[in-house]
Amino acid sequence: MPLDLRFLLGDTHYNDPKLRERCATRNCLLVTTKRGRYPHHDEGVEVRRVFHKLRSVAIENFNGQFKGIFECGGQVPTRGLIGTQRYILGAVFVYQLTLLHRFATGGDLRAGLKPFLRAA
Repeated sequence: MPLDLRFLLGDTHYNDPKLRERCATRNCLLVTTKRGRYPHHDEGVEVRRVFHKLRSVAIENFNGQFKGIFECGGQVPTRGLIGTQRYILGAVFVYQLTLLHRFATGGDLRAGLKPFLRAA
């Protein structure tokens, strides 16, 4: 973890005592979802609400765009775990290269990615 990290956001499975202790020794706050019935009433509920709203906007928009570009919202054109992992890792790499190219040339980072990749 970077030394200047102040907040670490994660899903429920990140709520691990060892990770929480490691964050505490670095003066970092671990923010994770909580198990149990809603609404929660503990002291961290408002912080979690804000962070998860931000995460939702950032991650869910990316997931939707990525799945749309690479048409992997359903079944992918591979078989087996390793083949699927290679396909997704390759797609992430191509996506990053595309964004790097768009950034370097002053292009839009969100619009026209799918036609751009299809033309390549």
